Amino acid sequence: MTAADQAEHPFAPKFEFAFTVSIDLTPAVWLEPSSMGQTRAGVWAKEGTFEGPRIKGRVIPMSGGDFPLVRPNGVIDFDARYFLETDDGVPIYLQSRGYRWAEGDAMEKMARNEPVEPHEYYMRVSPKFDVPEGPYEWMGKHIFVGVAEKIPKANRIHYFMVL
Repeated sequence: MTAADQAEHPFAPKFEFAFTVSIDLTPAVWLEPSSMGQTRAGVWAKEGTFEGPRIKGRVIPMSGGDFPLVRPNGVIDFDARYFLETDDGVPIYLQSRGYRWAEGDAMEKMARNEPVEPHEYYMRVSPKFDVPEGPYEWMGKHIFVGVAEKIPKANRIHYFMVL
C-alpha cells in the first residue's frame, strides 16, 4: 500500500494539533545495571508550560517525571508521569509511554546535552490524560500522539489528537 493509498483509506487517521508542552528536566539519577539487566534513569519534571488552541497552563513543578529504561540496543523506553495545571486551575494527570532512538552519533550528542536536528532521531510518545469533568474532558476521550523534540536539559512535546 502506498502513502497515497493510505491517505485515501476511509479509516486513515486524521490529526489535530492539541498543544505543546515545554518541560525543563532535572539531571538524571542512574541505576546501572538495574535488576532488569539494563540501565534505568529517573528524571524529574522541574518546571514547564503548555499551550494550544484550547488549553494553556503550567507543568506542576516536581509533580513527577520520567523513568526511562535504556535497552541493550540503545532504544530508550520512556515512562513519564506528572501533573499539568491549566490557567484556570484545573489539574490534569499525564501518563506517557514512548521511544527515542537514533542512528550515528545523535544519541551521544543528546546524552551530552548537545543540540541535534529533528531528522537525526526518532522520539514519539503515546499519552493518556486523566481529567475531571468539565471543559477539558475532550482530553480523556481521545487518543493522542506526541512528537517530541529533544533540547539540551529539556523536552518539548507537540501533542496531536487523533480524530
